[in-house]
Amino acid sequence: MTTTQLPAGLRAVVFDVGETLVDESGAWSRQARAAGVTAFSLMAAVGAAISQGRDHRDAWALLGVPAPRSVPDIDGADLYPDAVGCLRAARAAGFVVGVAGNQPSGAEAAVEGLGVDLDFVAASATWGVAKPSPEFFRRVVARTGVHPDQVLYVGDRLDNDVRPARAAGLRTAWLRRGPWGRLQQLRPDEERPDLELADLAALTDALRAVATGDGDGQPGATV
Repeated sequence: MTTTQLPAGLRAVVFDVGETLVDESGAWSRQARAAGVTAFSLMAAVGAAISQGRDHRDAWALLGVPAPRSVPDIDGADLYPDAVGCLRAARAAGFVVGVAGNQPSGAEAAVEGLGVDLDFVAASATWGVAKPSPEFFRRVVARTGVHPDQVLYVGDRLDNDVRPARAAGLRTAWLRRGPWGRLQQLRPDEERPDLELADLAALTDALRAVATGDGDGQPGATV
């Protein structure tokens, strides 16, 4: 069984969207069709851009085609199987629960339609500020209503999630799935995230342990 120890003193858990709650494979495939290239070609170009430390949007230039103007919507069918259960476990454990990511306007309604009781949902397009800007994480903290070190931010990217969240004083969980989570690597001298997760299952178990009172009912319980 995976052992996950939540940082002590947590009062809020905030989740990224893409490759944290939502499997973006379908969205990228739809973007490939719109651009007239195969999904295989686009995925390879995205992986090459990430591995080279470039912006993933450089994939279109690598392929020699313009990026589609359309932005794919969040589809409930694209949710990872462990997403809703983890959100609900955080709510049942008594945490402030939020979702905040680099998403287009309108993404909030799609997330709110998942049927989970959330304290807030925020999209970068609505805020007018995107990760990794420090202002994005200041707004995340403001929406939780607690101190930065009482917030756990869960995301798949080192560059957009873990590093800027930590710099803003938040606790961090690095979800190592999706192209960023698998291809990006910590620097040898870099502080490790508070949690490193292969999926959301271990985090869900730790949150449920808090909800049921294991470990004295405090964040920091080990399962």
